[in-house]
Amino acid sequence: MKKILLVEDEPAQQLLYREELSALGDQVPVAESGEKALQLASKDKPDLIILDIMMPGMDGLETMRELLSQNPKVPVIINTAYSHFKEHFMSWAAEEYLVKSSDLTELKEAVKQILEKKKKRVAAERKK
Repeated sequence: MKKILLVEDEPAQQLLYREELSALGDQVPVAESGEKALQLASKDKPDLIILDIMMPGMDGLETMRELLSQNPKVPVIINTAYSHFKEHFMSWAAEEYLVKSSDLTELKEAVKQILEKKKKRVAAERKK
């Protein structure tokens, strides 16, 4: 079972994403702010982080910078309603940049692909 940290401030989206991702067999802790995400990530060591950008307090790009300074190997999916942040240099550090949609097919496919790529990378590192 993989651990996917969901960083999302909207309760309805938290519920939807948690239900959909949990149905894939993954554990999905939720952080409603960047500050909470940093706490959970340092304690729980997620396999993947799904991160909103527009949040009260610390925004998603600042949160991602801090998360990657804690663990530079953790993959991040930016999942936001705003396409224009894709041009921001900090968003380039994310594995994927997705614009939110009511259809979560693209998000779930990105999660599967990134976790599979991470699994292969870890296996290759162990062989060394």
